[in-house]
Amino acid sequence: MSSHPTFSPTDLARALDGLHRDLRILGPDALAGRHPGEDPANLDARVMAQPASTEAAAALISWCRANHVAIVPQGGLSGLVGGSVSRAGEVILSSARLNRVIAIRAEEETVEVGSGVTLEALQAALAPHGLTTGIDLGSRGSATIGGMVSTNAGGILAFRNGVMRHQILGLEVVLPTGEVLSDMTRVVKVSAGPDLKQLFIGSEGAFGFVTRVVLRVEPIRPHRSVALLGVANAARALQVAACLRRHPTLQLEAAEMMWPRYVRDHASLKGFDLSWREEDAAVLLVEVSGDSADAATAQLEEALADLWEEADLKGGIVAQTSDQARRFWDLREDSGFYFAAFPNAPSFDVSMPPSSLDVYVADVTARLAAIGNGLDAYVYGHIADGNLHIAIAAPGLLPIDLKALAETAVYAGITSSGGSFSAEHGVGLDKRLAYLAHVDPVKQALARQIKVMLDPVMLFNPGKAPF
Repeated sequence: MSSHPTFSPTDLARALDGLHRDLRILGPDALAGRHPGEDPANLDARVMAQPASTEAAAALISWCRANHVAIVPQGGLSGLVGGSVSRAGEVILSSARLNRVIAIRAEEETVEVGSGVTLEALQAALAPHGLTTGIDLGSRGSATIGGMVSTNAGGILAFRNGVMRHQILGLEVVLPTGEVLSDMTRVVKVSAGPDLKQLFIGSEGAFGFVTRVVLRVEPIRPHRSVALLGVANAARALQVAACLRRHPTLQLEAAEMMWPRYVRDHASLKGFDLSWREEDAAVLLVEVSGDSADAATAQLEEALADLWEEADLKGGIVAQTSDQARRFWDLREDSGFYFAAFPNAPSFDVSMPPSSLDVYVADVTARLAAIGNGLDAYVYGHIADGNLHIAIAAPGLLPIDLKALAETAVYAGITSSGGSFSAEHGVGLDKRLAYLAHVDPVKQALARQIKVMLDPVMLFNPGKAPF
């Protein structure tokens, strides 16, 4: 695609108006003042197409292909790596009106949804059937199912259920040609040639536009108990998580770790009492489910007492009310608190084999300190699957050379250790250089070949996704 726009945003909106009865076009006036989501440049195209059907999406894509207009697919605008950033001359293809829960099949524990349904809306629709999703995220209120497909989202339950690709049974996608690939299977066992829908899971909208999804779901376990535990390190946290996973009557629902600086600064900001924790201990949040809330709490307290000395716990507190449990979770999920003090903090989303986490965090901290300029890190994340979120505490805007050194400090050794420089946020714009540096060259070459085959004119997300 040419980098020079053929249409102004106003002309493009006029040209698209009336293209299909199920297609709503929002031009510059309609988008003015609308919140852009996580990236202020998400709406810079100033033209948005909102199809309410697969046919309308196909009509829009076919028109864009014929008229050499680039397309930026968008979901809930909660992405953190610039994958939804748009520019004048492009058209945003939004899933906002593909927001129906099409079919809940409780007897087979599957659900069919439009790609614009938010995770929270889907969870609410499933609840009366005694079901819930096998994946959960802190951004559940804004993250859409289509966006989660495109980034292969992970989240809180990945240690047990896997990531988004493990929840998907069927997928419908409009290709860059305008053709529709429909693979809406509702079964786990399919051995009928290559599973081509996997190409679109984690491709960040570069290969096509997801319109419908079939997901497997699971029974709700509503009776929960939540605890905060002081731990010496990740190894001890993993020991606790392993013991709770083996418990005969409890189900481990979450194991989230917050390293000392993160929990200390966040607790201070929130007025959260940490007097129960030994000074400088990290904090592990665990949530379990049981036969009843009282039983879950009693059994969790008993399990913690049994492993207290063996795991060398540095204090602990079990929530006694649902409000207290919500406050525990807020300490972990309201994770952007550090931007108030460090508004330009570079952030990273990495995964390492869990057994390597302590050495990795110690090495990162040392490498950052060696750079100078007072660099340090807020570290927190999904401990049981090795997914860490790291934000650099740096005074002011880091110069380009120091930011590059910080990135090197964070990414050093990840690939050789069997980890990933991007665990669940994707690549987008922000991680493109890391993709080129840390992903196997043969894998990159194959991805480019697939991109050229599916989208030879680079219609979808040009210059952004790593292809």
